[in-house]
Amino acid sequence: MAFLQEFVLVDKAQHDLKKFSCGKPDMDTFLARFAVKNMQLGLSRTWVLPVAEEAAKAQIAAYYSLASSTVNRESIPTDKHLPGYPASVVLLARLAVDQQFTKQRLGEKTLITALRKAVELTTTGLPAIGIILDVLDDEALGFYQHFEMFKPFTDDPMRLFVPMNALKQL
Repeated sequence: MAFLQEFVLVDKAQHDLKKFSCGKPDMDTFLARFAVKNMQLGLSRTWVLPVAEEAAKAQIAAYYSLASSTVNRESIPTDKHLPGYPASVVLLARLAVDQQFTKQRLGEKTLITALRKAVELTTTGLPAIGIILDVLDDEALGFYQHFEMFKPFTDDPMRLFVPMNALKQL
């Protein structure tokens, strides 16, 4: 199966959100039930990688969601001197690949696309010192550690951070 060349904003009229299955029920449920609703509420944006096929609704191979957030400066693993109030960050809220498309490096493609989208958003006006993500489990932690750019927060090893300046070089 061929994928479309780029991620697009999720659209329940064009994408089959209920058939997505990554093996993590919470991730599947989010896409099927909450991704579009969260976009309508202005809470997050979700991008999907549709499979190029002739069906009425395109199957989803992978997706990611971004949101804005703030974190206490003391917990950010950075040597920058930051103001005393919470710092703005982009939250990589979700990232998943359908089980049917594993072993095709889609996880890497999805992550790089999400990071580039975060850089694009900060370049066009959304202020953020970096990206944070809350790791779902040890399997996911191993995936992110493979990239060697993510640093654990000082108070939570399952919460990772990468400075925006490092991402601008991707």
